Amino acid sequence: MKKRNKRIPALLLLTAIVLGGFLVRLVKIDSPVADWHSWRQADTASVTKNFVERGVDLLYPRYHDVSSIQSGMTNLRGFRMVEFPVFNLFHYMFFSLFGTFSLEVWGRLTSVFSALVTSLFLYKLGQKFIGIAGGLLTAFFYLFIPFNIYFTRVILPEPLSVAFGVAAVWFFVKYFYSDSAFSLFFSAILFAISLLIKPFAVFYSIPVIYLIFVKHKSIYGIAKSIRLLIYLDIALIPLFLWRAWINQFPQGIPRFVWAFNGDNIRFRPAFWRWIFAERLGTLILGVSGIALFVEGLLHSKTFLKMFFLGSLVYVTVFATANVRHDYYQTFIIAPVSLVLAQGFISYWRQKNDLLPKFTAVFVVAVMFLVGFDRVKEFYKINHPEIIEAGRAVARVAPKQSLVIAPYNGDTAFLYQTGRWGWPVIDSSIPEIVEKGAQFYVSVNFDKDTTYAMENYKVIEKTDKYVVVDLRN
Repeated sequence: MKKRNKRIPALLLLTAIVLGGFLVRLVKIDSPVADWHSWRQADTASVTKNFVERGVDLLYPRYHDVSSIQSGMTNLRGFRMVEFPVFNLFHYMFFSLFGTFSLEVWGRLTSVFSALVTSLFLYKLGQKFIGIAGGLLTAFFYLFIPFNIYFTRVILPEPLSVAFGVAAVWFFVKYFYSDSAFSLFFSAILFAISLLIKPFAVFYSIPVIYLIFVKHKSIYGIAKSIRLLIYLDIALIPLFLWRAWINQFPQGIPRFVWAFNGDNIRFRPAFWRWIFAERLGTLILGVSGIALFVEGLLHSKTFLKMFFLGSLVYVTVFATANVRHDYYQTFIIAPVSLVLAQGFISYWRQKNDLLPKFTAVFVVAVMFLVGFDRVKEFYKINHPEIIEAGRAVARVAPKQSLVIAPYNGDTAFLYQTGRWGWPVIDSSIPEIVEKGAQFYVSVNFDKDTTYAMENYKVIEKTDKYVVVDLRN
């Protein structure tokens, strides 16, 4: 009876945390795709937009960019062969079934719902390895770290991959303690989906591998387990099949080798500064949170340490990607939240002394304030002129027109036009016209824009943008 009584307030608190996590993600939920990392969001949203306009085709995902900038090869059919479009399928279904909001809002809400689901499974993991209070704190940190608030309300597949990955870890934990075949194979299915969305989820397998060794004692014992071999097949074969399939479309596969160590930054001083000082230390932990984090890491159970070890391996393997782009750190927030929860509990449970309790609360408050101060800039639309110019193109260019919208390769500008085309001049304007380009729009009056204005017909010009008809 006592245990049941404890669960009721815990569930009420969890409900309040999840509701709060939902509400804070509604801030600027209707922003146009022109905020931080809009280029990557535009690519993701573009695939869904094509599902809406041309029908769902999971094996041939396509987007509006037909240039050679991503793969180095001409891609006039606009193939987007990266993650299997699970995120886009969810995004499409929400938009098609419920409507009301714009496609962009539903894209953001897809990530928001993913974060809420993740918080529930993190609560279960925290409850198992730290206690009920630890579970609640884990969900709280995951949902309210300012960095994660922003990056789980963007139109990106990462939050959905994290949701499936964390759920997979939880169901494997259930299998570990109950020996339930259902939990084991359901975990494998969830892992398979997570990996299809983003292969980076493979690093969530490190705590799972730890539990496998604890359960089966040796590599020989693991090799004898038919269950585990089936688990491995279910989790990995779909990813291998997808990768084999997309290799038939090299023009649609963005260059990716650079992500590992393309600029040789791994383990150089700049690597440690960017990953641990700038990103983890300041952007995520707000400097003061380092104290809680270290405390938590020292007192965490081995499973939680293994979970965070997966994060360390991830940022090391994909060194250049993690240094260049902060959204890659979306994958490390789940284990970081578990460690923070353990750190807070360790401070709080020091007996007969209010100072550690006050310190823990103060550290969290400062962590959130510093984090918010850094992240608030992400919400801003720094170049509203691309939205205005995009609307102009939508007014004058027929729907099937191909457009040149040069923006240093950033597809956010092209996305605003609602047309397929080139986000960069990857050869020359006459050569792109030969490939089918019919309109040119620019917010920069550079030499290429001057050339277009002098050699083709200007149909709309303001001090912010120009639209040129390339058909004449």
